[in-house]
Amino acid sequence: MRIRLFDASTVGVLALAACSPSGTEMASHAPVRQAGTPYTLKDTTVQAVFDADGVAQPLRQATLSTKLMGNVVSVLVREGDAVTAGQRLVRIDARELAARQTQIAASIADAEAIQSDAATQAARIRALYADSAATRSQLDAVETGLARANAGVHVARASAAELGAMSAYADVRAPFAGIVTHRFVDPGAFATPGAPLVTVQDASQLRLTATVTPDIAQLVRRGQLLRATVEGAQVTARVEGVVPSASSNLYTINALVPNARGARLSGSVATLSVPQNTRSALVVPVSAVSRSGDLTGVTLRTAEGDEKRWVQLGHTTGTGVEVISGLRAGDVIVIPPAVAPTPAGRR
Repeated sequence: MRIRLFDASTVGVLALAACSPSGTEMASHAPVRQAGTPYTLKDTTVQAVFDADGVAQPLRQATLSTKLMGNVVSVLVREGDAVTAGQRLVRIDARELAARQTQIAASIADAEAIQSDAATQAARIRALYADSAATRSQLDAVETGLARANAGVHVARASAAELGAMSAYADVRAPFAGIVTHRFVDPGAFATPGAPLVTVQDASQLRLTATVTPDIAQLVRRGQLLRATVEGAQVTARVEGVVPSASSNLYTINALVPNARGARLSGSVATLSVPQNTRSALVVPVSAVSRSGDLTGVTLRTAEGDEKRWVQLGHTTGTGVEVISGLRAGDVIVIPPAVAPTPAGRR
């Protein structure tokens, strides 16, 4: 057996080398840092708000009908068509009205002939009465006959005007520019007075309606601008009015939202944010928030390295968003650098 001897210094060096980590191992234990700007959280004074749930409906909507009774000759629009104010939408068979117009025209001619004859007779008797060649009773008789003839002309002309108004209902026209949302009849159907024919909707402006309690209603004034969301999209709504509900001790807030391009659909779920008092909260920049499905998170900087921290968010205030839970004052988060847009034609 061969025995190798080592001095104490050699043994110490070997032991130190065995216990000391290599450069690669030291690098692997260095904190991992994400690129971006550190941001230290602090308590911020924010406006407390009450979110009132509601619905967005078109400001103008009309279901059109007719006062006539007759067959539908033609329906000139389909659902989804854009129409202009005064555009013809439905035509009703009005041949019976045309026949009555001929009769009324003849009645007007007859009444005017009687009026002309009565006026001639009245003029002649007036002249004779002035020369004492006619009696007072004769004058009164022709004056009465002329008055009746004039009344007959007025009645005949009024009947013609009434028939003309009724004839207008043979053409059902759009009361305003909008979109056809419902078509209730087809050609050949029988139209009756008051039965729906077509619905036209003007969604260029939406009315947001939300129900609130009296203490919230008293914070809102007509003309006030409120933040709102329609199907998750943030908009600005102008309060149209606050009215009491008929059935309970609640109030209804009506607010108007422009929708010129129709980007927001009528009937969408909406929320009105009513400002209340101020309070302290944590606010992080919107650009620091990342999303993964329904989860929202930020990059938290710690001594051990940067990590993903899932948080619950509240209201958005300008460029910041309130953090309800998951962070505290003094925490440092990382705002990722802005991503430059990709030039057109490049991938």
